[in-house]
Amino acid sequence: MAGERILIVEDEPRIGEVLERYLRHAGFATERAADGARALEVWRAADPDLIVLDLMIPEPDGLAVARYVRERSDVPIVMVTAKAEEADRLAGLGVGADDYVVKPFSPREVVARVQAVLRRSSGRVRPPTHHVAGDLSVDVGAAQARCAGAPLALSPAQFRLLAALVARAGEALSREELLDALEGTWADERTVDAHVKNLRHRLGACRDRLETVRGFGYRVRA
Repeated sequence: MAGERILIVEDEPRIGEVLERYLRHAGFATERAADGARALEVWRAADPDLIVLDLMIPEPDGLAVARYVRERSDVPIVMVTAKAEEADRLAGLGVGADDYVVKPFSPREVVARVQAVLRRSSGRVRPPTHHVAGDLSVDVGAAQARCAGAPLALSPAQFRLLAALVARAGEALSREELLDALEGTWADERTVDAHVKNLRHRLGACRDRLETVRGFGYRVRA
């Protein structure tokens, strides 16, 4: 994991400097940007392995940056914000963020979150298995999902959810089970709904295969 490149998007210089110092001490290479426009420039040029993205940055804001990046890449995103309201957290997850840290935070916590997200997205924790449900196929070892043979552009969190569902196609999985599949640190099951909503949008012609089991969870039709 050491040497992977982290893009820090933070408009408060002191916080950005502290995060950069701690991440470099942990062995990461870093790039920094203080606003949305510069963040997108650095993202294109540096091709980072993960983005630490403050929600409240100058235009475009963090949500807009995350939405733009996620439409074009599956790079992991750890959202950072001073806002603690649930709606803001779910908004970040809804546009494809993989984890969420609320200010004030410990820099060590951010480093730990970055390391955890990179481990989950690297494929090292996934068994080399292949699952099929109709036109949907998931190759866990290759970290690739397809609909009718066409590759699906999914975030790491979306891929883990789909893999869990397709591996047990025909079964209804509870939100609690899907939260476990995310291997994340979030506190409640509403985050599953946010990720599933975004996943369904990404499934294209296969979206109807992902079904809601009212009052319980979700199922991929076998």
